[in-house]
Amino acid sequence: QVQLVESGGGLVQAGGSLRLSCTASGSIYSINTMGWYRQAPGKERGLVARISSEETTNYGDSVKGRFTISRDNAKNTVYLQMNSLKPEDTAVYYCNTKGSLATMRWFDSWGRGVQVTVSS
Repeated sequence: QVQLVESGGGLVQAGGSLRLSCTASGSIYSINTMGWYRQAPGKERGLVARISSEETTNYGDSVKGRFTISRDNAKNTVYLQMNSLKPEDTAVYYCNTKGSLATMRWFDSWGRGVQVTVSS
């Protein structure tokens, strides 16, 4: 009932930047938390960054100071600005959104993921 469309992944050299976007659509009443997670080959999926409806942010330790998460509530969109990218940032990045549907039921939805590859 909630669809997430991610964009902005790609191939970049170390030290470069990318900006990911994720837009939620569907029978949404309100969105609480929006966030990004990533999973590299052979590793578990882990938090990159998340932002609450009050715009409180949390970042994974490895991206603090380099990545910035923001959201546009009018567009149901979350962004992840990634600067000073490192080869170890290479992973599939997944958007996650939590909130309430128009039926007042809770939702916790994941996007399909976008590949981010950082070359050395």
